[in-house]
Amino acid sequence: MSAPSLLRPRPSLPAVSPGASRVLLTAVVALLAAVALSDLFALYAGARAYALIDADAGFAFASEDELRTADLLYRRAGMFQASGFLLCAAVFIAWFHRMRRAAGSLAPDAFGRGSGWAIGAWLIPVVNLWLPFRIAVGMWGAAASPSATPGQPFRLSFWPVEVWWALFVLTRLCDRYTAWLYRHAEGVGEIRDALFQGMLSDALDVVAAAAAVHFAVRLSAAVRRRTA
Repeated sequence: MSAPSLLRPRPSLPAVSPGASRVLLTAVVALLAAVALSDLFALYAGARAYALIDADAGFAFASEDELRTADLLYRRAGMFQASGFLLCAAVFIAWFHRMRRAAGSLAPDAFGRGSGWAIGAWLIPVVNLWLPFRIAVGMWGAAASPSATPGQPFRLSFWPVEVWWALFVLTRLCDRYTAWLYRHAEGVGEIRDALFQGMLSDALDVVAAAAAVHFAVRLSAAVRRRTA
């Protein structure tokens, strides 16, 4: 091999395969849609159960078969929600890590931690309430297009990241509060209150899933534009 060929700079390898990123994004969007559908199903099941006991007389106007059917439907809806959420969370974290690697190649100085934290940040209690958001903000800024005016800062709105994260945290807190209500519900009135809170959580989770789709699509598109 000649000396000039040794000194010639080599093109840098892409940090992330664009094809793999698109496949992961498609999977994330599909699973978030599935989560939203399971939430709508749970919302229907909760409203059906709520209607059977939403009376001053309690269970007086509902037969035993109706109550058993409503309870079974509500439990199945909860199982679908839990399974869909776990699968979606695993794929979303894989996509999140891949986007962090891509963003790190665009702006290495924008992150104070390694790309592995894009996975670990979700698994540490309490820390997972703020660190994934900080990583997402760093990725969003790294994927921003440079300002057209030299010397001027980037003009970038962070509202998709902020709305997504605010809704995500709020839904998780609402889910925990709903679970607490169910564990401590004893009378008919307390069960009815827990059902109503569960319906609110399900409706909020649908909105949070839509915000997550918007965030994921926008971030993936911005990273592809910068790496093109």
